[in-house]
Amino acid sequence: MTSNRFWQLNSRPEAEDVSGSLSLESEPMPELADGEVMIKASYLSMDAGTRMWMTEREDGYQPPLELGTKMAGLVLGHVAASRHAGFAEGALVRGFGQWAEHSIVQPELAGLVKVDDSIDDIKQHFGVLGFNGWTALWGLQETAGVKASDNVLISAAAGATGVLACQIAKILGANVYGLAGGPDKCRWLEEELGITKAIDYKNADIAAELAKVDGGIHAYFDNVGGPILDAVLPNMALYGRVALCGLLAQYKGDGRGHGPEHFDQILMKRLRIEGFFSPDFADQGERLAAELKTWLDQGLIDTPFDITDGIEHVLTAYEKLFTGGNIGKVLVKI
Repeated sequence: MTSNRFWQLNSRPEAEDVSGSLSLESEPMPELADGEVMIKASYLSMDAGTRMWMTEREDGYQPPLELGTKMAGLVLGHVAASRHAGFAEGALVRGFGQWAEHSIVQPELAGLVKVDDSIDDIKQHFGVLGFNGWTALWGLQETAGVKASDNVLISAAAGATGVLACQIAKILGANVYGLAGGPDKCRWLEEELGITKAIDYKNADIAAELAKVDGGIHAYFDNVGGPILDAVLPNMALYGRVALCGLLAQYKGDGRGHGPEHFDQILMKRLRIEGFFSPDFADQGERLAAELKTWLDQGLIDTPFDITDGIEHVLTAYEKLFTGGNIGKVLVKI
């Protein structure tokens, strides 16, 4: 192969539709500099948080991407060429690269790691064993301090992180409540994952449904923020914990939103709200992955994958994150 196809960010999207801001481009295969690695992508991870990287916000958790550059994202693939002593050709690796057939990275900046290529399904390095699994486990155990018999609520419960959080909360002995969009997703969460109850946030009164939970919500794993958080706060238990890892409700425009309308409930219920983000515990990845792999090997946890074939269809896959057109982890197979 002598050329490399990639998606380029050309302008700042103003709403949920990003298609007008990105274009599929081609370039001659790049040359490697000393210390660089070329990854031949097997899968690209579609993650809602990357929508924030397209904005102009300088106060986010990562600086905005410059216009005219390759769109960034997580890549799983094999080392096609290397000028770095720590990465041999052929190694299976995961890290931050580009929405491209081949990504050129500096491993130290890209968080590039070698991953186990002997597992049955390498996609699990983007599932149970990847950042979504780490986030679900850390958020429930460390941030929210979930314990057996807690009432745990998870938003975006059929999404990549939510579906793992539901399963982990069950493993921890909690009563698991999930918020998802549409009766099919809710039915799947109850019948396939066996959670206590799924609430259809598109067609139900969330606050009224949560008011029926005996003892209130002890821990809320929040992927979305926005109006759903407002519905949850009055239904938290005394001394409840909110672990906030995503703001899906405001991943558009400049990514900003208003504070909770029911802010007073934080005081009235003596709540603790804490944001957490995967780079904060990346150094614990090996430990987290080992614990998750034990459960994976025991058949206690799994990830459903939504696969789209071909780099030319990246935007079709990406759109599903914001329209609710997926269950589980959205990937693009290259």
